Amino acid sequence: MQNFTVLMYHELVKKVDFNYSDYQGIRVEQDYHDLLPPVLFAHLENFEQQMKYLYDEGYVTLSLKDVVDFYYNDQDLPEKSVLLTFDDMYKSVISYAYPILKRYNFHAVGFVVKDWIFNQVQFNTDNYSVCLSKEELTDMQDVFEYANHTTALHIRKDGATVLQNVDKDLFIEDVKTCDKFVSTKHVFAYPFGIYTEHNIEWLKEAGFLLAFTSEDGINTKRTDPYKLHRNGVLLDYDLEKFKDIFKS
Repeated sequence: MQNFTVLMYHELVKKVDFNYSDYQGIRVEQDYHDLLPPVLFAHLENFEQQMKYLYDEGYVTLSLKDVVDFYYNDQDLPEKSVLLTFDDMYKSVISYAYPILKRYNFHAVGFVVKDWIFNQVQFNTDNYSVCLSKEELTDMQDVFEYANHTTALHIRKDGATVLQNVDKDLFIEDVKTCDKFVSTKHVFAYPFGIYTEHNIEWLKEAGFLLAFTSEDGINTKRTDPYKLHRNGVLLDYDLEKFKDIFKS
């Protein structure tokens, strides 16, 4: 049965530079502060090995159109298909991931929180996860396409995510606003990987075709296109653990 694997990255860090005890959290345009948990970082050295492995093994990096066509237009996929995704779009994506992906002629997806993206390029700092600017997103369009991670609803509040309690009108208005900003329309990634059945109903009503969770697994034709699996590539993933993702 045809299938594809989705990989999920957030922040890349050099091993020598990473000290979580000094970490101050995210820095974004929106008036919101949060901390990325340590597992959502990936070592740059591991990432380099992982991309070389995909290249050497003949993996084909998919576009979102490929995935849409797989589910809705009966399109076949290459035998070794992988979708590379990066959430939130921090400075390490343009500093570290982008040149490596470009070297291998790989394609990737950036899931963008519209109101987190800065209007002006920001200075980077080792203690924060600093979001990219509009200009920087444009500079990477030869490698990246951008899809919807909400306009301003990537928020934790009172022990839950906003998406778990948001009303329908606000949700639809928010995702439609972000969709006007991103390059690839009608594709969504659930903030924190958490969603309700109402969220799925509202995405369908708003014309969305795909939605990505953060639940591990390989995607087949039988996978619900609104509950697509994504495998987090986490801090302690050496090459052998990375290879195991493709066996699950």
